Amino acid sequence: MTTPKDFNDRMLSLGLARVSEAAAHASALLIGRGDEKAADQAAVNAMRDQLNMLDIKGVVVIGEGERDEAPMLYIGEEVGTGNGPEVDIALDPLEGTTLTAKDMPNALTVIAMAPRGTLLHAPDVYMDKLAIGPGYAKDVVSLDMTPAERVRALAKARGVKDSDITVCILERPRHEDMIAEVRETGAAIRLITDGDVAGVIHTAEAELTGIDMYMGSGGAPEGVLAASALKCMGGQIWGRLLFRNDDERGRAKKAGIADLNRIYSRDELVTADVIFAATGVTNGSIVAGVKREPGFLQTETILMRSKTGSVRRMIYRNPIR
Repeated sequence: MTTPKDFNDRMLSLGLARVSEAAAHASALLIGRGDEKAADQAAVNAMRDQLNMLDIKGVVVIGEGERDEAPMLYIGEEVGTGNGPEVDIALDPLEGTTLTAKDMPNALTVIAMAPRGTLLHAPDVYMDKLAIGPGYAKDVVSLDMTPAERVRALAKARGVKDSDITVCILERPRHEDMIAEVRETGAAIRLITDGDVAGVIHTAEAELTGIDMYMGSGGAPEGVLAASALKCMGGQIWGRLLFRNDDERGRAKKAGIADLNRIYSRDELVTADVIFAATGVTNGSIVAGVKREPGFLQTETILMRSKTGSVRRMIYRNPIR
């Protein structure tokens, strides 16, 4: 079993950046083409090929789905050369397939890596999420609060009016009541159509993005990826799994989750040091999208390590072969 001492995040981080870059390059060729499945498959193929070049004993714990649903990068798939540390891998080869197909902002390729057994094996169900950036007291807001109470509590902690708070929410019919309640406080809302990993990350850079808090339900796997990013950047996130039927409850139990009502904090979603990489596919507020030049593709990647709190932005200009 890999220990934190064996997990050389400094040496592995650049390799992880190459993985996300390769997926972005592959999916970039399908930006605006209207084919979500083709864009996603291109990213999956490229990410898997690059992962298998890394000297790791990797297991995908957050991936494209259960083994019988996804032929590649499925949950439980072993990746890497088999030589090196045992690691958990959480990934979304293309966070924002619709965004890519329609050439809309904030499509990303996303991947995180941590020592084996330290990333929550979140089943493919919904998760109720709440996130804020760094600099606040612990548990200043909570999932047990109503949306309005969260706004008021955060405004009080910041020493501002409720109307000075901006909340990011995924635009879905299921969030209509939440949106209405937040607006009644006077707070602003930034609605996003897809990509809640990016939405959570925005809270960690509130001065740049203008977003103070994220709330709403979305995919549980994306919750683990978002928690990985916040563990590197600072900030707090809470998640509670949501189940629509017995099949989904069965998935959770199969993943080893005993308490189906548990609220997970950031450090319970990701229990050890983690490295995180995301590369822009379409232009966004976190990183720039892929730029095409005669004979070249250029990407921007954000690469982070929780151990040091380092956040590195890298431009990669790669010849098209």
